[in-house]
Amino acid sequence: MRFSNLTRRCEIGANSYLLEAGKQRVVLDSGMHPKQVGFDALPDFSPLPHQSASAIVITHAHHDHIGSLPVLQRKQPHTPVLMTEVTGELSSAMLHNSVNVMTKQREENSITEYPFFTHRELDEIRPRWNYRDIDRPFTIPDTELEATLFDAGHILGSTGVLVREGSNTLFYTGDVNFEAQTICRAADFPTSGIDVMIAETTRGDYARPEDYSRKGEKERLAGVIRDTHAAGGAVLIPVFALGKTQEVMLMLHELHEEGLIPEMPLYIGGLSTKVTVLYDHYASRSRRSYPGFRLLEDMKMLVARKSKKRQEIVASPRSLFALSSGMMTEHTVSNTFAQKFLDNPRNTVCFVGYTDPDSPGYKIRNAKKGDMIKLARDLPAVALLARIESFDLSAHSSREQIAEYIEKVKPKRLLLVHGEEPAQMWFTRRFNETIPDTEIIRPQPHQPVDLW
Repeated sequence: MRFSNLTRRCEIGANSYLLEAGKQRVVLDSGMHPKQVGFDALPDFSPLPHQSASAIVITHAHHDHIGSLPVLQRKQPHTPVLMTEVTGELSSAMLHNSVNVMTKQREENSITEYPFFTHRELDEIRPRWNYRDIDRPFTIPDTELEATLFDAGHILGSTGVLVREGSNTLFYTGDVNFEAQTICRAADFPTSGIDVMIAETTRGDYARPEDYSRKGEKERLAGVIRDTHAAGGAVLIPVFALGKTQEVMLMLHELHEEGLIPEMPLYIGGLSTKVTVLYDHYASRSRRSYPGFRLLEDMKMLVARKSKKRQEIVASPRSLFALSSGMMTEHTVSNTFAQKFLDNPRNTVCFVGYTDPDSPGYKIRNAKKGDMIKLARDLPAVALLARIESFDLSAHSSREQIAEYIEKVKPKRLLLVHGEEPAQMWFTRRFNETIPDTEIIRPQPHQPVDLW
């Protein structure tokens, strides 16, 4: 078995990896780089000849794991795509939205290669998406390989992938969370019989405070909401449409039910609503907390969106706004909303996830009160007078939780992916001490690794 890293750089980006066993070729994920544009945002599929892949396995529906799937399917027109049903339905919604985003970027930024695919093409490739249940082994089509999907606890439908060839086994974690969230249960991964592991290292350069607890973070968020409500202000929570929106919605419901926050109207965006419809559809048919609870029907505070297209969400006092994107990227709902929100000292912005250093969200998060913030190139700078708070409510495991899992498994070989160099080096140093018999590999693009 041979492994090839199809990403263009060793970092968090366009996740895609190739497994080869003789003429059998399996691709794990097919993402698009969130910070790059044009062809540079795609994985490098050149090591994979046209019409040669036996199967494509998708772990979950985030853009950095599915964004280039239609491009890959165009190069592999007869190849089946394997994933959970929830991931397939979420992927369809996210990829159709991606067409809209790329079309707009072509018009506004003259990126001539966009869109990489069309709505019609997405509809045409769907018949090759094949759904598999978690914890049920299956044979990968046209191969002698067996695979099993395990719940990764990251977002609804997310999985890790176990691949077996004879007596040898490989496990790819995808994005994982070993800690229960409000809506998703903790990952349920195998802990023995794994020869080779491919592990994400997203949070390897972040050290949580020793006194951290998710319960403590939620209660601190509740306190900030109460303070803002008492001051007559509103709360903006920048979120990603898939996963984080639904997590925050259920968290706010839980805090209200526990009497920790007052009843306040909650507004969400259009794409978030479409994704939440799917979360609700699988409320009783997925491994999640509050089974049967439907966010759009059962939340007391939620304000239903009107059917009017591009309806502008207007700030109102003593209200909650969970708006995408989580990094407040230019021209997203949270970004344009903030233009008329940040200069009110009664208001609060609560960050609940990662913000890239180049993003407007990062600038706000690290600015001082009174600083002038440029949210977009075509918008005037706005004074930052609102209160800014940050919370660690990540959908990724902490580095310690991932390390403890790997140390329990003790694979013969460990491939570190999906992380910046400082993150991967933290894991490398730790494992050199804790599991010295495990070979640590940081797979570089265009440098295949023989696994067994």
